Amino acid sequence: MSNFEIGSAVLCLAAAGGFLNTRIFRLPSAIGLMAISLFGSLVIVALGAAGWIDRSAIHALVAQIDFADVLMHNLLGLLLFAGALHVDITDLASNRLPIAALALGGTLISTVIVGLGTYFLMASLGLELSLAHAFLFGALISPTDPIAVLGILKSANAPEELSIQISGESLFNDGVGVVLFVGISAVAGGAAVSAGEFAILFAREALGGAMFGLGLGYLGFLLLRQIDDYSVEVLITLSMVLGGYAVAERLHLSAPIAAVVAGLVVGNQGRRVAMSDRTRQHVDMFWELLDEMLNAVLFLLLGLEATSLQLTPAIALAAALSIPLVLAARFTSVGITISGLLLRRSFPRNAVTLLTWSGLRGGISVALALSIPAGPVREALLVMTYAVVASSILVQGLSLRPALRWLGAVAPARP
Repeated sequence: MSNFEIGSAVLCLAAAGGFLNTRIFRLPSAIGLMAISLFGSLVIVALGAAGWIDRSAIHALVAQIDFADVLMHNLLGLLLFAGALHVDITDLASNRLPIAALALGGTLISTVIVGLGTYFLMASLGLELSLAHAFLFGALISPTDPIAVLGILKSANAPEELSIQISGESLFNDGVGVVLFVGISAVAGGAAVSAGEFAILFAREALGGAMFGLGLGYLGFLLLRQIDDYSVEVLITLSMVLGGYAVAERLHLSAPIAAVVAGLVVGNQGRRVAMSDRTRQHVDMFWELLDEMLNAVLFLLLGLEATSLQLTPAIALAAALSIPLVLAARFTSVGITISGLLLRRSFPRNAVTLLTWSGLRGGISVALALSIPAGPVREALLVMTYAVVASSILVQGLSLRPALRWLGAVAPARP
């Protein structure tokens, strides 16, 4: 199949999944699409095992997709920019200390805990996995995704401070997780990188990417302020993401962090000062649609990839055990981070439990897992990612609203 035919097939399947969810299941979009993709992949695997269908066509389709190129160099920047576009900088500033601590310190602690836990878990099950690849799994699964959870928090009337901290942390820990993933990938691939060199690389990529994103966002703001034509302004925001992402990669800066910072600048200064109400409405609709579409494609790609994975009992057990491991790492990293901040500020009751259970995994983890080079390690890590993301969205996502009520985290109704 040609690239056009592959892209058309994936989009058609994503549209079908979205239709079924909207018409029949009526779940929040991320939860519904993940459930449909999971169910579809399980049906295909079951029919193939029974000999009723030939899975070779699906395997051939999946084999033609260059996940590393499509996801890391095409979709990732769009997802991060879309997520940053509607985040209020004023809210972030008022919670800057916990957001920064959770996004940086919490992600690092979680990566270490998951990495070490995965290494010893795989060794105990007789599965070969290097320490670098174990930390790679820790880096890709530690970032949280606000897309599904924020709608649930809003409908459940959760405290505003909790929503701000979750969205802010998720926004920046995505960038931190991607930088960690890229650095650990180099080590896992055989590159000789010392701890000091890794720290310098991390700082250069992260800080350089943030400065580049700030300049890119301000340039976009200046351009948007000069005109009032929503079609051109939508095109300017799109070119900022794709063009800026390409330039940042050429300069060896963190393109994901650049996309986040540029999205914050445009989403605040650009939307509020440089855009008319009509333009703002069209820009918001464009990026919301693109965000929903990209996440639908990501979950579908993960479902298609899952049909071609070789699932052994040991890998299945590792995947099942990785779910409580990741939850425990999240609970520990949040607990350590918040404990260190208690001298500076107070937190809502049951904050650690709330932040742990609302830390859903989603599109970013899927994109990073699918970008791992082909091989036995990739298959094992993909199965584990599939299990954690599915459990996160389907179990935590669907139970979040009653959990908020049970923990007493529902704000008083506003008059």
